[in-house]
Order: sequence, then structure tokens, then C-alpha cells
Amino acid sequence: MTVIRTPGGLSVRFRPRALAIGAGAAVLAAGLGLVALGSGDYPMGAADVLRTLGGDGTPAEQFIVTELRLPRLVTALLVGAALALSGTIFQSLVRNPLGSPDMLGFTQGASTGALVVVVLGGSSMALAGAAVVGGLCTGLLIYTLAWRRGVHGFRLILVGIGVAAILTGVNGYLLTRAPLMDAARAVLWLTGSLDGRGWANAGPLLAVTAVVTPLVLVVCGPALRMMELGDDTASALGVPVRRLRLVLLAAAVLLVSFSAAAAGPVSFLALVAPHLAKRLTRSPGPNLLPSMALGAALMVGADLLAQRAFDGHQLPVGVVTGMIGGGYLVWLLAVERRAGRL
Repeated sequence: MTVIRTPGGLSVRFRPRALAIGAGAAVLAAGLGLVALGSGDYPMGAADVLRTLGGDGTPAEQFIVTELRLPRLVTALLVGAALALSGTIFQSLVRNPLGSPDMLGFTQGASTGALVVVVLGGSSMALAGAAVVGGLCTGLLIYTLAWRRGVHGFRLILVGIGVAAILTGVNGYLLTRAPLMDAARAVLWLTGSLDGRGWANAGPLLAVTAVVTPLVLVVCGPALRMMELGDDTASALGVPVRRLRLVLLAAAVLLVSFSAAAAGPVSFLALVAPHLAKRLTRSPGPNLLPSMALGAALMVGADLLAQRAFDGHQLPVGVVTGMIGGGYLVWLLAVERRAGRL
């Protein structure tokens, strides 16, 4: 760890490798985003894309870049960063590498809210709002059921897995009750998709991320690192464990819920990005910023593959993240087994 002391007596601690990995992932996300903005049925070079973003493009280029492709890219960046941050929070709080919103029921709760709107017949904006409400209600339910003189990691995992199983059954039932065309639309959303996303989809997630991210990074980040040592140790160091856990859980659930509202329940990203950050930085602790940068890069890269890898066919981005994330998880389990840790 490197420490920089300012003339005013303040000290800033950082790990050079973690900083380099985070910066490299951010550059990779920006580069992939530039490729995404320039590729498609109307191809554009990088210089033309940058010129258009600067306001000097033709009317056609301005429309294609700023109205069609840029909202999708911004949504992908925000969803990737938000899911990665929420996954890092969950894994740190439960002190379990498999702790993620996919496993703990929060994603399924957002899906239930959206499916209720599908069955009742509602607009896309109503579907997004219901996903947020479903995720928040599920978070409140899991927190209430797991509470017993505080919420501890193991109990939170067990309650979350149980709630996820129940909600999966409920979601299957709701799909059978929906009209055929609405069910097909719901299945696409449940897979996780960025197709047709506009500024109306990116705006709410941008607002939530802008508020929650500084809170987690600046206010809760150092204490979260101490909480990974255990509740007793963190309390002895002066960390208000119960209050901080509630704040962090609320922040993570907000990020998951609004991400699901923007792009559907994209699978495995919240699980994989924190793992990759920890392996690449070789640094203990939550690795919040590197995880966010890697999550954004993974999401944009997966969306680019979903659009361009299969000639004539565009896949939902959740299909690609599921294949990549599932493959990574199998590889990780094989590595742990060979190392004798499983």
C-alpha cells in the first residue's frame, strides 16, 4: 500500500496495482464503448464517432450516435458498474464468494414485480417501476426474515436462497398466466436485454448510481473493509456494524433494483466482476472501484458480442453474460478443487 501525505496533514492510501487495474478496466470499457458506437448497419470510424460526440457530425450521424447508440451504451456502462458494486457489497457483507443478488433472491424479486405488470397489462415504464418496487420489497422481506439481534452473513444467505426459490416458482406461475405475446416480451426482459434502451431507461439508474456510489466509496468503503474481519473485530475498532450493514444492504438493493428496471435481471455479472477484481488486483478488501470498472467493461463487451458475434442475429445481453459467467464459475470451482480448497 502506498501512502501520500498532503501539506495539510491528510493522508491518502491506495494500492498501485489496484489503481492500475481499475484504470485499465476503465480504459477498456471506454474503448469497447467507442467500438460499439461506431459499429452497426451504419458503420463509423473512431474519429467520426468522436467528432459526432463533439457536436460536429452530420444530422444523420448525430441521430444515430446520440439518440440510438449512446443511450444503450450508457445504460450498459451503468448497469455493469452498478451490478458489480452491489455484488461486491453482498460478498463482503456475507463473507462468502457466492454472495450475489442472483443467489440471494433480489433479482428474482425484481422479476416478480415486473411480471405482475405483464400479467395485468402495463406499459414499459410501469414494468420498470414495478421491478424497482419488487426488488425493494424483496430486500425488506429478506432483511426482516433474517433479523435476529442483527443480520449475519450465513443467515442472510439461507433466507435469501429460500426466498429466491419461492419467487422463482411464483415467476413461473405468472408467466403461465400472461397472454402469449406478453409472455414472450417478459421472457426477453427476464433474460436481460439492452435492445431499444433510451435515455428514459438510463436516467433513473444514473441518478441512483450518482447518489449511492459516493456514499459507498467514501463513507462506507473503509468500514466495509473492517467488517470483512468479522463483526466483533469491526465493533472493537469503532465501526457501527448494525447501522452500516443496513445502509449497505439498502444501497446494494437499490442498485440491483434500478439495474433490473433498466436492462432486466442480467445474470452472473454481479458474481463475476468482484471475483475478477480480486484475482487481478491481488488485494484484500472489497476492491470497489476496480470491480465497478471491470463490471462496466464486461457489460459493454458482452453487449458488443451479443450484437455482432452471430451474423444476422442479435442475442439478449443476458445470454452472453450467463455463458461467460457460468463458464468462469465452473473454471473457478475446478481451480479451487485442484488447489484442495473444495
